[in-house]
Amino acid sequence: MKKIEAIIKPFKLDEVKEALQEVGIQGITVTEAKGFGRQKGHAELYRGAEYIVDFLPKVKIEIVVGDDLVEKAIEAIRRAAQTGRIGDGKIFVSNIEEAIRIRTGESGNDAI
Repeated sequence: MKKIEAIIKPFKLDEVKEALQEVGIQGITVTEAKGFGRQKGHAELYRGAEYIVDFLPKVKIEIVVGDDLVEKAIEAIRRAAQTGRIGDGKIFVSNIEEAIRIRTGESGNDAI
């Protein structure tokens, strides 16, 4: 099993969710986040005063999938989240040793 974490632009969330559903991903966790990478924020004008926005709004998506769905899930996220502009985000993949469904006690792939 693998955990896939994706940091994306907030307005791409619905597209990514639909793309994941199309490849058979049933459950996702979404968290609002703020951050910056190479983008390093930007300057904005508010009531005539310029100020720096260091942390940009992002959305963090977390899914846990069986090894057979990893590549499909990554490609679905990448395609749906891509705008071609700086700040599109990142995808991280890590190993999951165990998953347990609290309600039934199922474990492993049955739990996801």
